[in-house]
Amino acid sequence: SALFGSHSSCINSIAAMALIQSRKVLVTGGAGRTGALVVKKLLARPKEFSVVAGVRSQESAAKLTATVDNEPVQTAIVDISSSESELHSELASALNGCAALIIVTSAVPEVIPQAAGAAPGPPSFKWKGDQAPEKVDWLGCKAQIDAAKAAGVQHVVLVGSMGGTNPDHSLNKIAGGNILQFKRKAEQYLVKSGLTYTIIHPGGLIDQPGGERQLLVGVDDVLVNGEFRTVPRNDVAEVCVQSLLEPGFANRAIDLSSMPPGSGVVTTDFAALIAGMDKTYDWSINSQW
Repeated sequence: SALFGSHSSCINSIAAMALIQSRKVLVTGGAGRTGALVVKKLLARPKEFSVVAGVRSQESAAKLTATVDNEPVQTAIVDISSSESELHSELASALNGCAALIIVTSAVPEVIPQAAGAAPGPPSFKWKGDQAPEKVDWLGCKAQIDAAKAAGVQHVVLVGSMGGTNPDHSLNKIAGGNILQFKRKAEQYLVKSGLTYTIIHPGGLIDQPGGERQLLVGVDDVLVNGEFRTVPRNDVAEVCVQSLLEPGFANRAIDLSSMPPGSGVVTTDFAALIAGMDKTYDWSINSQW
């Protein structure tokens, strides 16, 4: 009957709304400089997402609260430096009920202070919190991908870095970490996992306002040799969110940079941005598998 049809449509609409509202997203590295911006953008879309910020500690959670202008945000401890069994447990708990995972964790280099009276010279580096790239960017990332698969997560967005096609890149020489090599290994692991993925390789990250530039996308580090090699963290965060909204980002890996404000046309149509990229990533270049 028409009445039954109307009732059925109503039920379907309610079911569709429930599906949208239950799109729970875990952001790991959620208190970091880029991760916190991802969390903030997801919080601004309450009809589409609920967000859980994966943080290393309660101190990190407090820092995040300040970054998101004291908006209430659900947090979960996800400490990549935990033991393998602890991390497995933390991820299983944090991913419970999540439809998507956005990975913004990364090893972070820091300068070793020079001893008093030491001769001037180039700075030496170590890895912050003794979290070397092999542990964070490979094993920690692998653990997150495995946990996402076990939890039935539908889409994993991974933020990496441009430069991964070049084993001799200067970033690989920092504190002997080979950071881009381990990032690339994790990215290839995600591609092979069978999960729906989006991999974003930003250029040099800058702390400038987002939404004011034309964004550029490419593959295989072509943008590294171009004129524009930087991108605001805020714009990277926006592309993370758009990757969950625009179907064209599914199973794509992109390099991302931007033109200066005032040049080009400000990117607002993200479906068109990804649709305009006809090339796909060649993982055989500097393959880590």
